[in-house]
Amino acid sequence: MQFLHSYRATLRNPIISLYGFHFNKTLIHIHFHCFCSQKNPPQLSLSLPPMPPKIVTEYAKSDRSLCKKCSKAISQTAPRLGSVLKNRGGFDTIHWHHLECFPFNSEPIDSVESIQGFSSLQSGDQEALKKLVVEGKNSAEEVSDESKEGSQQLKQLMVQVTNDDRDEVGLEERIQKKLENPPPQQPNTPRIIAEYAKSDRSSCKRCSKMISKKALRLGSVVRDPRGFESAKWHHVDCFPFTSEPIDFAESIQGFSSLESGDQEALKKLVVECKNSTEVQVTDKDRDEVELEERSLKRSKLSTPSREDNLEMVFSVSDIKDNYKDAKLLPNWKAFRTIIFLERDDGLHDSKKIAAFDFDGCLVNTSVKRIGADAWSLMYSSVPEKLQRLYNDGYKLVIFTNESNIDRWIKQRQKAVDSKIGRLSNFIKRVKVPIQVFIGCGIGNGKAEDPFRKPKPGMWRIMEKHFNSGISIDMDQSFYVGDAAGRNKDHSDADIKFAQAIGLKFYVPEEYFGS
Repeated sequence: MQFLHSYRATLRNPIISLYGFHFNKTLIHIHFHCFCSQKNPPQLSLSLPPMPPKIVTEYAKSDRSLCKKCSKAISQTAPRLGSVLKNRGGFDTIHWHHLECFPFNSEPIDSVESIQGFSSLQSGDQEALKKLVVEGKNSAEEVSDESKEGSQQLKQLMVQVTNDDRDEVGLEERIQKKLENPPPQQPNTPRIIAEYAKSDRSSCKRCSKMISKKALRLGSVVRDPRGFESAKWHHVDCFPFTSEPIDFAESIQGFSSLESGDQEALKKLVVECKNSTEVQVTDKDRDEVELEERSLKRSKLSTPSREDNLEMVFSVSDIKDNYKDAKLLPNWKAFRTIIFLERDDGLHDSKKIAAFDFDGCLVNTSVKRIGADAWSLMYSSVPEKLQRLYNDGYKLVIFTNESNIDRWIKQRQKAVDSKIGRLSNFIKRVKVPIQVFIGCGIGNGKAEDPFRKPKPGMWRIMEKHFNSGISIDMDQSFYVGDAAGRNKDHSDADIKFAQAIGLKFYVPEEYFGS
């Protein structure tokens, strides 16, 4: 049982909260109501836990989603189970699991009928899911020794409430003493683990380079504010032994499972780093190092340019399922003069952004042809290069203008279907998840649309509201586009777009042709 000491007392406040307890992750608050003019016995009030997340099931649409527990890919058409939660932007996000990996203990399910999409499963999968739900329910109903002990202590505490406890003056004095001497809290020290990388999808937190499959990696495991554990992986040579010292290699979780050669190398590295950290650093040296690190960090983080710093109000309520009078396909949404792909399956936010124009850069199109299939790859190397970027930890983003959507008032639906259809088919062709923003506004000399390139509005929306709050590393991010202001180019919108943001810029033949 974990005590949450939360004491608040004042003579003017008739309600005094004494103790809080956790029993099986359910927060119970005991409130003693003390009224100066009455001598009523204490009353017990319980605060109930929040509503559980919505549970959904379906067959995986592709093989790009990963199980939140085992981190392995969920095969296409395999049944998967997910909990739907709201992210910080107010959008629904789904944490997918293999059926056998779903955390039934922490997210209990009363009956399979409450699972959204259960009726659409095949009978065999329905029976398997029923069995898992029953097993998880039985497991959750088992009372642990810890909860029994907590219940007993709760009863003892209630019995110990005497007449003196009802005296608000004496109660305030006791609470004040406990406030002055709070119980010590255990620091959230990270746990260090070592293992061989299961795939080549992880990247080092220090050098940002990929950690090869089966390569030895070191990670520090900490709990986030929600209580979930997360590991920050490093190459062995990149691990920050100075800030996270290790007393001896044998204390590293997973050390015993390493090969003898890797064990010896890790032992030697731990000893060397331990000796190095014992060297005294003067205050002056420390201040200079910290100042240099802060300056370097600031220089790498993206900052809006002075002339294009957009102050825009973004609200979930402003997001629409239609663009003006045109209907959008599922997962496509509209905000002002932007149409965007809400969340492609398997997309991960990142500090590294690989951004691209669409027409004339990734695909070859013609203004004389419309339709979802009226395109071809601009370069045969496009799929391979995009897949490599995705595997290296980049988030792929397309920023494309399409003024025909606003210009074709009587044929707007046709223009929308053509553009979205091409983008959707392209994503299927290259087989990597991509975030997409379409600037639909019409450029004119008087009041240019802030979301139409070369204005950086689409980038700012992505950066502030569609990257999970992750600061973008401008040294590693870049933009590729064909409108570079050359003699043969139709405009210079792409190069000016990159300049307004501060991104490295490449033309398609330079990036894909090499």
